[in-house]
Amino acid sequence: MPIIRLSGTVLNDPDQEINPARELRADLLSILFRAGWNIYNSNGDQRITLGNIEKRIIESNAFLFTPHPSLEDMFKAISIFVGYQTLDPNLQSKPTLILNGDNSWTGFFDVLSQLQRQGTIKQNHQEFLLPVDSVADVLPTLKTAATRPPPDAGRERHFSISVKGFETPPPSNLIGNVCVFCSASIEEESYLNEGYILGKQLAENQLGCVSGAGKSGIMGTVVRGSVDAGGYTAGSNVPHIIELEGLPDGLSTFWLKPDIYTRMEIMIEHSDAFVIMPGGSGTMQELLALLIFRSQNDPLMEGKPIVIFNRPMPDGSGFWDSLVTLLHSHGRGDSCIVVSDINDVIPALLPLLTPVPA
Repeated sequence: MPIIRLSGTVLNDPDQEINPARELRADLLSILFRAGWNIYNSNGDQRITLGNIEKRIIESNAFLFTPHPSLEDMFKAISIFVGYQTLDPNLQSKPTLILNGDNSWTGFFDVLSQLQRQGTIKQNHQEFLLPVDSVADVLPTLKTAATRPPPDAGRERHFSISVKGFETPPPSNLIGNVCVFCSASIEEESYLNEGYILGKQLAENQLGCVSGAGKSGIMGTVVRGSVDAGGYTAGSNVPHIIELEGLPDGLSTFWLKPDIYTRMEIMIEHSDAFVIMPGGSGTMQELLALLIFRSQNDPLMEGKPIVIFNRPMPDGSGFWDSLVTLLHSHGRGDSCIVVSDINDVIPALLPLLTPVPA
């Protein structure tokens, strides 16, 4: 029997005689069981971690997200979308549905729509994360998705690279490592210049540059800026993404990982601070992972600041406005430092990384 994985936590409210979330969950379980689906996470109490999420994806045939998402739910949804975009073979022909009849997922979709307008998401996210309005729409949508070809992510593998991991000890004067999460697809010159400036400034301030080790877009120019300035650069990537993006030249250390989640984990582990540059769904995924770790008081995020570069746009808005709004709506608006000038990124980080003299 096919397996569908449900997302969303059902909370018991003793003051509520009727719990709409439990009723919706019960209705879903009933129609899915009757239609022949086995259900994972039927009670909504299973935790997803960076260590087990790929296993959960492999063992499932479809995914269904229920209303009122937590940060973890949004992280899981964006992770699946990133998998579709990067041609993850473990997601081939596996549909994802999002119940949004009450518009509780709309803020999440607003971020994806803004990124699509700005060109960092090339795909129509609603062809991959299928919105449904009601429980009654779930089975028909699943049936339709099962009979049509999977959406085309519009990407091709351009590189054939056989590579192994390697490590170089960081220099003794290194203050710390700053992980830069950003787009590997933007090719507009002004964005690339800002990436190069940041990489150069990291090196000039004795800060190592950790990245996703992609050769293209802002990701590639951040590494190049650091390398050109004599900086220490480390990065992690996975085989099927290397085939899409290549590897930048000059890395001091490279961690080869089997999936994007263990890749993310080693980048977080080896970093002392984080910068969120203009990016797409992968950058959003990485920020959500940081905030989840922080909310769980995970030692991996202890004392590690996050700076969002909310690049000004021609219409007066900021690149990450919709994401900042989403974080505020989930009570996480104060979790990050937001700056609007690339030259303010390092000054925002340095006081938080440099020990205060006794």
